[in-house]
Amino acid sequence: MSGLTLYYSDASPYARKVRALAHEAGLEGQITLVRASGTPLDPGTTPITANPLGKVPTLLRADGAALYDSRVICQYLDARADAGLYPAGARRWDALVLEATADGILDAALSMVYESRLRPEDMRLAPIVEGYWTKIARTLDVLEARWMAYLAGPLCVGQIALGCALGYLDLRHGARDWRASCPELAHWESRIAARAAMQATAPPPG
Repeated sequence: MSGLTLYYSDASPYARKVRALAHEAGLEGQITLVRASGTPLDPGTTPITANPLGKVPTLLRADGAALYDSRVICQYLDARADAGLYPAGARRWDALVLEATADGILDAALSMVYESRLRPEDMRLAPIVEGYWTKIARTLDVLEARWMAYLAGPLCVGQIALGCALGYLDLRHGARDWRASCPELAHWESRIAARAAMQATAPPPG
């Protein structure tokens, strides 16, 4: 037994990134999965004793030590499996930037969700929501213009993170139709979404 326990939510794209990387690294059968959920207003069932931020994913090791956030957990799992999803040399920095970019898309996309779900209707600010989407759209345009050659290369953590981010846009902001202005990125997403790791970790609809 590996003694690894991952607290996660089916809908969390950050947790999906960890689970997909674990799958690609051949570790999916060595991690005990425990569902947990919470919001900025209520930590819910998140493991706040292990992670006082009250967020998922959180990974508990056999000695009880916790690892978080998703970027830390992904590096730990990759090192544990010697999976090579963090490339060597100059390509490593590109992978880390791509992962950070994908997580930035998610930060904005989640903020849009929180604005509509957690804030009372009479207190919601449409310009803030549109500002978040402008940030996302601008980032997608840069990915379409500058990153397609990198995305065509060997699989790395950045590609996994981006696949999860784009999948989350489809899940929560599908009406925005990001694909219409980024056809090459959309075509790439359809390919990575077909991978077994992404299929196995796809969130439920709705």
